[in-house]
Amino acid sequence: MRRLAALCLTATLLTGCGTDTASDPLQVTNTLTAATPATAPPTTTPPAGTVHPAPPVQHTAFDRDTHTLVLASGPTLTLIDPRTNTQRTVNLPSAPAGLRTEHGKLLAALPDANLITRVDLSTATAQSTPVPGGPVDAVDLDANRTAVALRDTASVTVLQNGKPVTTADKFQGPAQLLPAASDIYVLDRLTTALTPINPTTGTKGAGLRAGQGATNAFTDRYGRIITIDTRGQELLAFSTDPLVMKQRYPVVGAPYGLAYDPTRDLAWVTLTATNELVGYDIAGGEPQERHRLPTITQPNSVAVDPDTGDIYIASANGAGYQVVRM
Repeated sequence: MRRLAALCLTATLLTGCGTDTASDPLQVTNTLTAATPATAPPTTTPPAGTVHPAPPVQHTAFDRDTHTLVLASGPTLTLIDPRTNTQRTVNLPSAPAGLRTEHGKLLAALPDANLITRVDLSTATAQSTPVPGGPVDAVDLDANRTAVALRDTASVTVLQNGKPVTTADKFQGPAQLLPAASDIYVLDRLTTALTPINPTTGTKGAGLRAGQGATNAFTDRYGRIITIDTRGQELLAFSTDPLVMKQRYPVVGAPYGLAYDPTRDLAWVTLTATNELVGYDIAGGEPQERHRLPTITQPNSVAVDPDTGDIYIASANGAGYQVVRM
């Protein structure tokens, strides 16, 4: 059976066959478990920068247009202006599974409420759209279309003016959506794989395994997809035309949180097993370590201000959030 899966995987990479069948060639075991961050030990080195109090934070994001740091603690969003340390809060119907910020707006996927919610970061007001299926990530493709990854139906749907127009199904655990060129790439945490989708037709392309336990990813300014393999402890880089793994670099310490600074070509990675943050220059043919900083305990999420280069690290166990001025 494993040999058959390996053969089908080879065929899939060459022709795309099998990606829409019930037997997923990227699934190499019948027991699928998503990778998780390590349980961090107590800190032994004072964290770099300044630490501020905060409840346990699951997700972190930064909007450069409004200079707003967003911390998600359960269903509560804390909106912070780091320049003045002023704070506002927005209460969502349920806890978000993912956050995105762009041009003064925040887009949150709320799986337990079957909603995607848009927050105006200037006014701290929210507006929700029903999306059945347990949305875990959402990204705007243009002014009228939004792609949404759905937990309960293990699918990705494209909404046009709030109505579904195309759907790609038969995933296992679609978790993150990564627009690149004209396609959307789906990071599936259960099969630990990347799969492209044509958002106009819903057609799935040939998928590719992404290490042993991929958890978080972003698209860089070169059009590559940068992925953290938490279980395999590596930083992976994929080209998208075609989908090919171009780089794999060891990152010891249960890497998990990931943020991208496009101004400086830095990938910031949190190490949950060692309470550290590492900055890698990813502009060249191989990642180069440029920074290594001690953090607060359980640094599961990180965000960056691409204008100043300042870093914001948040603890998932209530140790607060950390500001490192760069």
